[in-house]
Amino acid sequence: MKENLISVILPIYNVSDYLDRCMKSVINQTYKNIEIIMVDDGSTDDSALKCDEYKEKDDRIVVFHKENGGHGSAVNTGIANATGLYFKVLDSDDWFDKTAMLKLIKFLRQSVVESMSLDMIIANYVYEKPSAHKRKAINYNIAIPKNKIITWSDVKHFRMSQNLLMHSIIYKTKLLRDCNLHLPEHTFYVDNIYAYTPLPYVKKMYYLNIDLYRYYIGREGQSVNEAIMTKRIDQQIKVTKLMIDSQDLMSIHDKKLRNYMMKYLAMMMIVSSALLVKSGSPDNLNKRDELWHYLKVKNKTVYRIITHRKLGLPLQSKNRAGRKIIVWGYYFFNRIYGFN
Repeated sequence: MKENLISVILPIYNVSDYLDRCMKSVINQTYKNIEIIMVDDGSTDDSALKCDEYKEKDDRIVVFHKENGGHGSAVNTGIANATGLYFKVLDSDDWFDKTAMLKLIKFLRQSVVESMSLDMIIANYVYEKPSAHKRKAINYNIAIPKNKIITWSDVKHFRMSQNLLMHSIIYKTKLLRDCNLHLPEHTFYVDNIYAYTPLPYVKKMYYLNIDLYRYYIGREGQSVNEAIMTKRIDQQIKVTKLMIDSQDLMSIHDKKLRNYMMKYLAMMMIVSSALLVKSGSPDNLNKRDELWHYLKVKNKTVYRIITHRKLGLPLQSKNRAGRKIIVWGYYFFNRIYGFN
C-alpha cells in the first residue's frame, strides 16, 4: 500500500449538527491515499456514534475515542497517530471546498513525484458568516510568491489580515514531531500556538493559491465570539504567555521570519489587552498590566519593539483617552480578523 499523502485530523466535540457537512467535504473524492482521523474528544451528543458509522463505510477513516481534553489534546492525538506525509487540521464545524481539495491532492502527488520535500504548504481560507450574509477570502497574494518553492527570505510584507493561521497551514507531519509540538489540554485558542511555534523549523514552503478552508463563524458558544472571548480571557492570556515562552525571537537569524513572528505575538498582545480594557473591570486592568510585565521580564528587547512599534504604548495606557484608543483598536482588529 502506498504511503498516505496527507492526514486530515478532525477534533470532534458535540458537533453532531455540523459533522456531516464537514465529512462530506473530505470524503467526497475518490483518492485513496488520504487518512482521515476523527478524534472524538468525549462528546456527549451522538457525534461519537456518527464517527463509528463513518468508519464502517470508508476504510480511509480512523477513529479515536478519548476522554475530553480539549482541542489541543485532540490535535495531539492526531500528531501522535498520523501516517500521512502531510498534516492538516479541519475543525469539525468547518469544511473544505471540494474543488480546492482536489487541487490540493493533485499538487501533493506532484510534490512527491518531483521530490519537493516541503515543510509547509500554505493555502487560502474563507470566513463564512451566514447570519450576516458575509463571506471573506483571506489570501496571501503579494506577501508570498506563489507556485514555486520558497524560503522565508522570499516572503514580502504580510498585511495585518494575512497571518498564517491553522486554517491556512499544512505542515509536514515529521516537522511537527521534530519540533516536539504538544498543545496544552483543556485550553482554548491553542491554534495560535500551532500556527506559531513550529515556524522556525520551516525551511521550504509553497503557496498554493486556492480557497481551501471554509471557516464557519456564528455557531453558538464559538470561541471567537466576543462575549465568549471575554469570558475566557484567562485562556487567551495563558496561550499568549506560552507563545512568549516558546521562542526567543531575537535568536532567530532570519530577519523576515523574526519580524513575522514579532507581528503575530504583537497581535496576541493587542487582542488580549483590548479585551481586558474593554471589559472595564479593575481586575482585568490588573491582568493587562501583569501580561505586559510578563513580556518585559521574559524578553526586554521584544517588549521594547512591540511597545514602541506595535501600538504597545496606547495598550498600556491608564487614562481615558488611551482606553478609547484601545477600544477603537479592538473594533479595527475585529473587522480584520472577524472575531464575532
